[in-house]
Amino acid sequence: MDSEALRKYSALHPKPAGLTLQYGTAGFRTKAEQLDHIVFRMGLLAILRSKAVAATIGIMVTASHNPEEDNGVKLVDPLGEMLHPSWEEYATQLANAEEQELQKVINEICQKAAVNLHKDASVFIGRDTRPSSEKLSQSVIDGIQVLGGQYHDYGLVTTPQLHYMVCCQNTQGQYGKATLEGYYEKLSKAFMELIKQSHCSGESQRHLKIDCANGIGALKLSEMKPYFPQEMLIHIYNDGTKEKLNHLCGADFVKVHQKPPGGLDMKPNERCCSFDGDADRIVYYYKDTAGHFHLIDGDKIATLISIFLKELLAKVKQNFKMAVVQTAYANGNSTRYLQETLKVPVHCVKTGVKHLHHKAQEFDVGVYFEANGHGTVLFSKAAETKIRQLVKEEKDDEKREAAKMLENMIDLINQTVGDAVSDMLVIEAILALKGLTVQQWDALYSDLPNRLLKVQVADRRVIDTTDAERRALTPPGLQEKIDALVKKYKLSRAFVRPSGTEDVVRIYAEADTQENADALAHEVSLAVFHLAGGKGAPPQP
Repeated sequence: MDSEALRKYSALHPKPAGLTLQYGTAGFRTKAEQLDHIVFRMGLLAILRSKAVAATIGIMVTASHNPEEDNGVKLVDPLGEMLHPSWEEYATQLANAEEQELQKVINEICQKAAVNLHKDASVFIGRDTRPSSEKLSQSVIDGIQVLGGQYHDYGLVTTPQLHYMVCCQNTQGQYGKATLEGYYEKLSKAFMELIKQSHCSGESQRHLKIDCANGIGALKLSEMKPYFPQEMLIHIYNDGTKEKLNHLCGADFVKVHQKPPGGLDMKPNERCCSFDGDADRIVYYYKDTAGHFHLIDGDKIATLISIFLKELLAKVKQNFKMAVVQTAYANGNSTRYLQETLKVPVHCVKTGVKHLHHKAQEFDVGVYFEANGHGTVLFSKAAETKIRQLVKEEKDDEKREAAKMLENMIDLINQTVGDAVSDMLVIEAILALKGLTVQQWDALYSDLPNRLLKVQVADRRVIDTTDAERRALTPPGLQEKIDALVKKYKLSRAFVRPSGTEDVVRIYAEADTQENADALAHEVSLAVFHLAGGKGAPPQP
C-alpha cells in the first residue's frame, strides 16, 4: 500500500471534525455535503472487501427515499446481497477514523479479515440522479485508485440494477449479462413469454400510470420502453424534469400519507403505482368511483405473488417448500389470509431487508416483502434446477406449462434485492394471466385499520425487544402495560421498537376500527413516554 498516496488523497477528502456516522441496513446516509470523506473511504473498503473475497464488489451512491439534499453510499456483496454484517463494523471504523489513523485502521482490517493486499480487486460503481451523486462517485474512484483496483463505472443506474450487475459478474454470466441491455433483455423476454401464456382475453391493452418519484426510475424505464410488448402501455409521471426528487411523491410518500402523489392525475379505477427514489420499492393504488383512495402495499403484493406461485407449484407436483416472510409491521389481516385461506406458512423476522432475505433463503420458494413495498422472491438452487429440467423433459402438458411459467417467473424476478421495475412486471404479468382487475386484487382481504406513531426519548437503547420485535423486554412493566391496553380493543395488537437511526421509539397499533387503532396507538405512546424516558411534552391524541 502506497502510504504517500493515501495521505495525499485523504487530505483531498478531509473528515469534518467531530462527525461520526454508523453503517446501517441502508449503508451511510446523511446530508450530501458531509459525505465526501465517507465515500472516498468506502472506495478503499470496497477494494479491501474485493481482495478478501476474490470477487467484484458494488458501490451505490444513493439515499433512496430521503430528501434530495441528502445522499448516501452502500456496498454490495458478491452475489448482489447486502454487505456482510462483520464488514458493516469495519465500514463504521474506517468512516470515523481520524486522518492520521487511516493507515492503521486499514492495516487492522486487513489483519482481522485476512486481506491479502497483493490480490487483484474490482469494483462496480453506480449512482442515482441527485445533484451531489456525480461528484461523490468521483470520490469513490479516488479511493479505489489509491489502493490500486480495477473499476467499472455504470453511471446512472437504479440500486437493484447495480446489485444485478454484481451478481452477473460473479456468477460468470450465469445469472445474466452484466450490462443494462442484458438486464432489459432478460426481464423483457421473461415478461413476454409469460404474457404469451395468458389465455384469458382480459384487457388487450394494459395501461399503467407510474410515479417515478422524480428519480432514476424514470430514466431507466424510458430506456426499457422499446423492450416492452406493444400491449404494455406505461405512462411515466414525476420523471425528474420539473420537480425535486421524492418531493410529495414516490412510494414512501404514498405509503406514509395514504394518498396519491402530486403530479399524477388519477381517474377512477385506473391502475397506478409509485417507485421510490432509487427504484427498489413499489406500491400500487387506485381511486374508486366514489373517489376513495385505495393503497395496495407490500403485504398485498406478497399475497398476489404467493397465490400465483402456490397454484403453479401445486401443478408441477414437486415437494417444494414455500413460505412468506414478513415483519411485525405486516397487516394482521394479510398474515391471517396467507395462513388461514392460502395455507402458506408465514414467518415473522426483525425489521430490515437483510433479516427477511436471510430467512427467505431457508425455503425452496421464499417470498418476502416489507409493507413499504420492498421485496422479492428467492428460489433455492435445487428448486430452480428441477423447474428448468421439467421444462425440458416433462411429457405431461399441464405440468410442463406450469413449469414454463415458473421458469419465466424465476427469470423475471430480481432475486438479489427488491426491484421496483422487476416487481412491477411480475405484478402486471400475474394480473394479466389471472384476468384480475386492481379492484379484485385489492378485495382479497381488507386491511385492519392501523396507526404508526413515534415518541422522542432520551435514549432509544432503554427499549429492548424479543420475538421479532413484537414484545418489549425492557423497560420493566412496559410490555405488561401494552398487553393490558391491547385487551381493551377488538382484533387489536400493538408493538414498540427503537428506531435504527434516531432517538425515537416507533409504535404500531391495529384494531377493528380506525378510531380504536388511533386510541390504542396513543395510549401505547403515553406508556412509552412515561416508562421509557420520553422527551419534551407528552404525546397528544
